[in-house]
Amino acid sequence: MSKLKRTCTCGQLRLKEVDSTVVLMGWVDSVRDHGGVIFIDLRDREGITQVVFNPDTANKSCELAHQLRSEYVIAIKGKVAARPAGTVNPDLATGEIEVLADELEIFNKSETPPFEIIDNSNVSLELRLKYRYLDLRRSEMQTHLIFRHKVCQTIREYFNTRGFIDIETPVLTKSTPEGARDYLVPSRVNHGKVYALPQSPQLFKQVLMVSGFDRYFQIVRCFRDEDLRAQRQPEFTQIDMEMSFVDEEDIIQVIEGLIAAIFEKVVGKPVNLPFPRLLYQESMASYGCDAPDLRFGMRIQDVSHIVKESNFKVFLETINSGGQVRAINAAGCGHYSRKDIDELTEFVSQFGARGLAWFKVEETGLVSSITKFFPPEILQKIQQHMNAKAGDLLLFVADKEKVVSQSLAHLRTHLGHKNNLINAEEFNFVWIVDFPLFEYNEDAKRYVALHHPFTSPRSEDIPFLEEKPLEVRARAYDLVLNGVELGGGSIRIHSPEIQKRVFRLLGINDNDAYQKFGFLLDALKFGAPPHGGIALGIDRMIALLLHLDDIREVIAFPKTQKATCPMTEAPSEADPQQLKELGISLA
Repeated sequence: MSKLKRTCTCGQLRLKEVDSTVVLMGWVDSVRDHGGVIFIDLRDREGITQVVFNPDTANKSCELAHQLRSEYVIAIKGKVAARPAGTVNPDLATGEIEVLADELEIFNKSETPPFEIIDNSNVSLELRLKYRYLDLRRSEMQTHLIFRHKVCQTIREYFNTRGFIDIETPVLTKSTPEGARDYLVPSRVNHGKVYALPQSPQLFKQVLMVSGFDRYFQIVRCFRDEDLRAQRQPEFTQIDMEMSFVDEEDIIQVIEGLIAAIFEKVVGKPVNLPFPRLLYQESMASYGCDAPDLRFGMRIQDVSHIVKESNFKVFLETINSGGQVRAINAAGCGHYSRKDIDELTEFVSQFGARGLAWFKVEETGLVSSITKFFPPEILQKIQQHMNAKAGDLLLFVADKEKVVSQSLAHLRTHLGHKNNLINAEEFNFVWIVDFPLFEYNEDAKRYVALHHPFTSPRSEDIPFLEEKPLEVRARAYDLVLNGVELGGGSIRIHSPEIQKRVFRLLGINDNDAYQKFGFLLDALKFGAPPHGGIALGIDRMIALLLHLDDIREVIAFPKTQKATCPMTEAPSEADPQQLKELGISLA
């Protein structure tokens, strides 16, 4: 046990502490030997302090200091002094002082790390994850996780002061179809049966409303076995909340207040309330997706009604077969070369587009290799409809609605970044509302829920559930920030009969519904209140607030894109005895 007791952190000391005796503990960030006088930067999570070992005043500790190397863990005792004139470091919060050490204790030595513990390093993510305990020593990573902590504390405080109850829901539960694959956990006690890790607490929070808790929230871990990317992890964290006796406006108002509190207390800047709202159909028509980035323009325009008067076979065949032709005006991109346009054509091909038609806008009108197929009056109508000016580039996709939307949505975002149209410092929130309750899955030849099967239809649309299911609107709402869906929610179905009707439309008969969701259906029979809620992704939110593209930068121990952990080497092979106890074998 050390005889020294830490008195302050490495980020605390200022000029007002000059002449006081302090004890600091931390990691050696760097060592510099200046002709016998040794300077070290001592680091902990709060910052860095320069420590000086002078052989004239502390001979014994100075001798020991010659052993110090980067990442040694030490304690020092000494007197705080003002730095000599000309040696102040304005880049450090403690840059006006230094500690003149007279005692040194080495707690632990360190091997040479596999990479430097510095910010903005070019170390591969794989190596950083393998040695995550070293990566997390970097001030950049510690700043991210401390920021995350502050956001979570603000969330808890906000909900606590508004009558919400923090209730944990099970991690080992029943497998229910919620859109992604479940992670399954075999049961040792009940051979042949499995638990599922929850994709969300959806059913449990509805049951809590039936139980009369009225206002619930939870910062909860969720699990989905799906293909990974920068914004997706197999285990993730979300803010989950549910309220009874409410409508959409109540939920939206609570969440806007939460976002405002986070920005005020953690981000340090205000947000303008209320957030704008965009109808789902308008979002799909103008931006090709239901999570549009509204920090720049370049709206998508439908030109099918104009180009059907042309002689361009590609457009005509698409329209005649029930498809559509839509376009974006890449303003100011008329200088793009044929090679640039070919690269854009290759870009949209990954979303199913079979080609990318184009016109450059010049003073004399539209110019392209396909101009000859369009009468002059049609070219003029296209230019007017697209509000195109000389120097612009018009880009067209002709195909089925889904392909056109996906292709142009991604192309719009790609061009926004490519042409520096996006203000990276801006936070642009928008609610997407009035979603359809169902969409038709062509591959499965059946209706599927656009959100989940517990979303309530608009009351005025209930009579048309069986007659015109695709025209039924959901009482659903998504919150989008800078083109990323932060989360979504809805008013839930609280009537057992309506829930059964929705299940039947989704191809789930009464017996199957009871097998999969029996406990919820039973609960709805015993006086379920009107209720609704929302879930917001914390990992995504933190990454966006810190202007990061990868949520792994704000998660302490994330997985790779192959859902592995290089540090622990999970997943790993199971011990044969464990498998025997579980009554299973692995292929």
